[in-house]
Amino acid sequence: MKTILVVGGGAAGATAASRAKKVCPSCRVVLVEAGGYITHAPCAIPYAIAGLSEEALWLYQEESFEVERGVEVYTKTKVVDIAGGRAKLEGRLAGLLDFDVVIVATGARPWVPQVEGLDKKGVVVLRGVDSVEEARSLLRGAARVVVVGAGYIGVEMADVLNAMGKKVVLIDVGPFPMSKVLDPDIGKLVASYMESRGVELRMGERIERITGGDRVEYVVTDGGRYPADAVILATGVRPNVELAVKAGARIGPTGAISVNKYMEAGPPGVYVAGDVAESIHKVTGEPVWIPLATYANKMGYVAGTNAGLGARVAEFHPVAGASVTKFDEMYIGAVGLTEAEARRKGMPVESYVVKTHDKARYMRELRDVTLKAVISRGRLIGVQAVGLTQSISGYIDLASQFIGRPVEELFNAEYTYMPFTAPVWHPLAVVGRLWLRHHYRSNGPPAP
Repeated sequence: MKTILVVGGGAAGATAASRAKKVCPSCRVVLVEAGGYITHAPCAIPYAIAGLSEEALWLYQEESFEVERGVEVYTKTKVVDIAGGRAKLEGRLAGLLDFDVVIVATGARPWVPQVEGLDKKGVVVLRGVDSVEEARSLLRGAARVVVVGAGYIGVEMADVLNAMGKKVVLIDVGPFPMSKVLDPDIGKLVASYMESRGVELRMGERIERITGGDRVEYVVTDGGRYPADAVILATGVRPNVELAVKAGARIGPTGAISVNKYMEAGPPGVYVAGDVAESIHKVTGEPVWIPLATYANKMGYVAGTNAGLGARVAEFHPVAGASVTKFDEMYIGAVGLTEAEARRKGMPVESYVVKTHDKARYMRELRDVTLKAVISRGRLIGVQAVGLTQSISGYIDLASQFIGRPVEELFNAEYTYMPFTAPVWHPLAVVGRLWLRHHYRSNGPPAP
């Protein structure tokens, strides 16, 4: 009987284990997870802290996953070493486990700036399931909360804390929230909206220390000192590559594990999937590390299929980083390269900003939408969109399908129109129209 070992019970690992057993019912599939739950979702952390998540952070406990999927699950157990088809386990089910194929899905861990005061009561690092109850407890009596880090999780934490009635200060070294995926013209719209809802933004500042007695009292940056009853550190993550390296995988240029499109990591029988693995960018063709749940699930599906069948059947294709988040009523989405990023890479760039609405302009309760398209050599390479409407998510989903494609395809594509759901000119069609108008004027009509 072939034994498939899956290390890590997050999105990638749980999907890989389930899929491997599905395609190879005769295989013994063992899923090892260091924590107490599997299929836990880090994206749910802010909403679970605020009590907005129906099922908190997990979908399965050990027993139900085993019964429903036919997979052996070892929770509260850690793989500490792996070599030559044998894994060393520590924890609840310590011992040695022999395997034929391994799928490493160890995910990512929080990156925390090493500053004075991290050990004070009231400082929370968002580490996953275990940090939820800790954060809830510390936040109950906190009136003033400082959030360090203005990426996805930081903006979402500022959102839920603001809704809970806390005085929120958001600190980040970047010039505006989500500066890694937004250009200044779009990022400033987000910043202005957040400030209008009462969040104090301290952008372009770096945390230096946390002061107080046993409990936090102030957060000190290179630009000021801010009183705090609690501090949330949402300063990013780094891939957990150590075990994959022990299995013979190679670290790529991004710091994550280099894999091919079959999720193979070099040595025969070694697959790597999820937040620990690199991808290839759809625009640049270069390795990138974009730890998103959508990619983790797909990577796990591909790795599990190929590992279970023992063949190169499923493929994971290049990515463009499609993502969306929200603050209060504003939805914020992006895919592909920003204009600034493209320029840093030396790409010729032009951009178009479209200001429109999510419904026909004569309808009541229509919401403003701002969409920016980034174009290089006649091809769409990035889109950013913000607005007080969930339609933003749909715009990014659709734009993702056109990344790397000729811009005129945006004009020629078909879009639905109904006054309640969309304007007659879809914002992406407007981008195509503007580009065609500009290039007809500059160069004359394109050749037939």
